[in-house]
Formats: sequence, C-alpha cells, structure tokens
Amino acid sequence: MFVALRSRLGNVTSELEEGLVATINDVARLAGVSPMTASRVVNGTGNVRPESREKVLRAVEALGYTRNYAASALRRRGTPTWTVGLVLEDVANPYQAQLHRQIEDAVRERGSLVLAASTDEDPRRMSDLILELRSRQVDGLVVAPPPGDQSYLAAGQRQGIPLVLVDRPAVGIAAPAVLSDGRRGTRDAVGHLVAHGHRRIAYITDLRSATMRERHAGFLDGLREHGLAPDDALVRTDVEAPELAAATVRELLALPEPPSALITGRDGTTVGAVRGLHAAGAQHRVAMVGFDDVELADLLEPGLTVVAQDPAAVGRNAAQLLLRQLADPATPVEGVRVPTTLIPRGSGELPAPG
Repeated sequence: MFVALRSRLGNVTSELEEGLVATINDVARLAGVSPMTASRVVNGTGNVRPESREKVLRAVEALGYTRNYAASALRRRGTPTWTVGLVLEDVANPYQAQLHRQIEDAVRERGSLVLAASTDEDPRRMSDLILELRSRQVDGLVVAPPPGDQSYLAAGQRQGIPLVLVDRPAVGIAAPAVLSDGRRGTRDAVGHLVAHGHRRIAYITDLRSATMRERHAGFLDGLREHGLAPDDALVRTDVEAPELAAATVRELLALPEPPSALITGRDGTTVGAVRGLHAAGAQHRVAMVGFDDVELADLLEPGLTVVAQDPAAVGRNAAQLLLRQLADPATPVEGVRVPTTLIPRGSGELPAPG
C-alpha cells in the first residue's frame, strides 16, 4: 500500500504547480479512492472502510490538504456556518471550562467554529478582545463580562453581531443573558441549614458584580423567610481571594458568639473557607454550604455540601440563543434562568450545637 501511495504521490505532486493548493480530488487520486470517499473522511460523515480512511488521511498529510470551510458552506445551502467569539473570565476555571465545551460542541454541530479567550476579569483586556474578535469578523459573541458597565459591547450590536451574555446580566446594554438562579440557590442554602437547627449563620462573599449581589439578596431572603435577622458581625461582603476567606473564617470563629454555620458566595471563597475550618479543627463542628461545586468536594471530610450551578445547561442555552439569532436576526430572544441544585454531602448536615 505504501509503495503504491509513494508512486501516486509523485504523479500527483508533479501535476500540481508550485503554490497551487491541493483539492479534495487530488487527495482522492493520491489515496486511490473516489472523491466522495475522500470527502466523507475529511468531513467526518458517512461510513468508510478503515483501510480507505487510512489511505485518505495519509494523502491529506502528504499533500498538506486543508479543508475549505467557505466552499463547504456554499455547497450545503440552507445550513450556513459561522465563527463565534467566546470570551470568558478564565477558560481554565472548571465551571467556565464546562461552559466552553458545551458552547463549542453546540456550535460545531452546525459546522461552525469557536474562537475562545480569557479576560482575567480585566475590563480593558475584555474591551481589547472584543475589538480583536470584531476585526476578525466573527458572526456572533458569547461573553462572560467583568463587573461594571458593558456598553462597549454596543458597537458590535450596531454592526449586527448577535450577543449573548453568560454568568452576569447586561449592564449598560440590552442583550439576552443566561444566568444561574443564584438568588434561589443561597435562599435554599439558608433553609437547609435552618432545617438542621442553625440560627447563627455567617455569609462570606463579595458584592463586585450583579451576580454576587443577587446571591447576597437570596441569603437575606432566606433569613427573612425563617424569621432571622441579619447580623452584621456574621456577614462579610468584601471577601474575594481564598486566603482572605480563610482569614475571615478564623475571625468569625474568634467572636464571642461565633456562627454555628456558614455559607460562601463563590468557588474561590469556598476553597478558602474550607481551609480556614480545617486549620481551626472546626470542620466537624461548624456546618458549611458553599456556592458552586469545587473539585474533590466529595472527598473532603466531611464531604462539602454545595449549591451547584449547571454549566452544561447554561452553555447549551447560551449556544441555542446565539444560533437562533444567527439563523434569523429578526427573531426576538429572551434570557434564561437555569436552576441550581443543593447537593448534600455532609458539611451542610452537621447539626447545630445544643
């Protein structure tokens, strides 16, 4: 097979003028298969015998063949392809990595492409990335914006680029957003702890974004629902970094009347609070519910009870909203609220003392 392939390679390459791009027909001739078979292998469609597939792949490599997506889109009339810009806080973050994968899978099912980037919560970097993606003529955008005004996204909208936000609602612009129901999530966390006898419940969070303020509102909702008054000594709303969360836990435990339970507002704060409880030897004494699931939460002792978001559902909904706008720009779309789920693993089920 390899001798025949080398022989055909000499024939095909001698017929290609210098600088001429190889076509699918060239790939088929080199592999000794029909153009239809070569196309099926390149496009990943249809059934092809393993030996034929191997021949085509070797021919693709030998000729340096690259699929022409524009031509492919023209051939598949009625099923246009698009390039989608995806801008997240950090594509390495487990939650946002799942968002990325769900959006990419949904877009690729349509034969389209995703260009992804991270902002690191830097508004200037965010603005630069949006300009860069617009210059590359992306057809649509899915964005998890940093806190603050997002009116800089309006320029793309005026150009007719559909936009969907994830994780945070729009501020300064009108755009659909796919959000987890954080307010209901923290309200449920309070109710769960009250059901286990807790009355002094601390809350560790930050209020930088509308999403975090909504979770804080849910915490207050939960207190009111169960006849509890918020205690300023137990509510810390300026905590972002894990190290500060750990220090805050130590401060709370040192109060004359320490909390018997605590809730954290985000994954980083949750990690820090867990470390603080373990460092103080209080992990079996103080109940805890973290907002957002964290890696290895089920392997802690006790296991970490969390209010879990559903990044898969958030990603799928965001992709669907964007694809719907791309297919028909005149179609009005509305944002989506995705429910959270409280997952009991042990830490949130510790009973209140006495």
